[in-house]
Amino acid sequence: MARKLYKYMGADIMNKAFSEPGKCSFKCSYPKDFNDPYELFLTIDYEQDPHMLAFYHDTVGNIPQAATTCFSKSPAVIPMWAHYGHNHHGVVLEIDEEKVLQHLPEINFGDVDYQDEPHEQILEHLYRAHGTKKPRHTYFLRQAVVSGAYYTKRACWSYEQERRLVANSEYVNEVNGLLLLTLPDDCVTAVITGHNATGATVDSAKQLSDNLGSPFYQLKIGKCRADPFFFDKQGKTHIFHDESIVPSRKNCEECREPVAKEAKRCSWCAIEDQHRKYAAESNPFRAIDNAGFLQEYFEGMRRIDRGEQ
Repeated sequence: MARKLYKYMGADIMNKAFSEPGKCSFKCSYPKDFNDPYELFLTIDYEQDPHMLAFYHDTVGNIPQAATTCFSKSPAVIPMWAHYGHNHHGVVLEIDEEKVLQHLPEINFGDVDYQDEPHEQILEHLYRAHGTKKPRHTYFLRQAVVSGAYYTKRACWSYEQERRLVANSEYVNEVNGLLLLTLPDDCVTAVITGHNATGATVDSAKQLSDNLGSPFYQLKIGKCRADPFFFDKQGKTHIFHDESIVPSRKNCEECREPVAKEAKRCSWCAIEDQHRKYAAESNPFRAIDNAGFLQEYFEGMRRIDRGEQ
């Protein structure tokens, strides 16, 4: 199965991305403009002898700035929906990596490694290049530094599950001050809206999926499980599993949230009047409230919490 990647964006960006018929454009950035000030930082341990560090700087120089755009390996990352999907009002586009490479074979994809320590292997390259002074060892050092710089981030970013696309300049155009990578729109294989998406955004996304001939999904937040799920156009439930959006095998008969195989309804939908009656009769706060001093009880407990009595 072809690898699928996911681009989070606002609803307004979705419309701009498909402004050119038959094409889809993604904004790229140079690493110096990324929102992480430590991009390109985790290559070697810079606590080195000055001669070694000067050799590193002179042979490696400044890391080349190549246009880069970033994807996630999952469409179900809640912080990504919050940050890049405009607080769940936005959209995610599913991209087929294999199709991208068919159209643009010189593109480079790579998973981001998340770590808080520099690469020991790159430091070994530095020691070898410094020791031998051979051109090939210096070349290997530079290649290792560039790769490590582009595909390493601090561990605090690991929730992004990022996979990066680094583009040659021939594939990127500057339009109104933006760096844009343009792909044939058949590289987009699904359109997904957030659970807070407006009706207009959902309608627009559905129309886009019809135009592309690709599936549409809307992310849903259920009441029982901490993982989001998806409804397609027919309201059928899907989940993200094994790097793909696939039909859910078993769902609640009422709310359609995924459930365990043996359950017909989720735990919340299984609550009936008899359960509510039992809960009301068992709730001690109701008895205190009926006696007329529930607020006084809460105030007394708060004083105890503060150690006042």
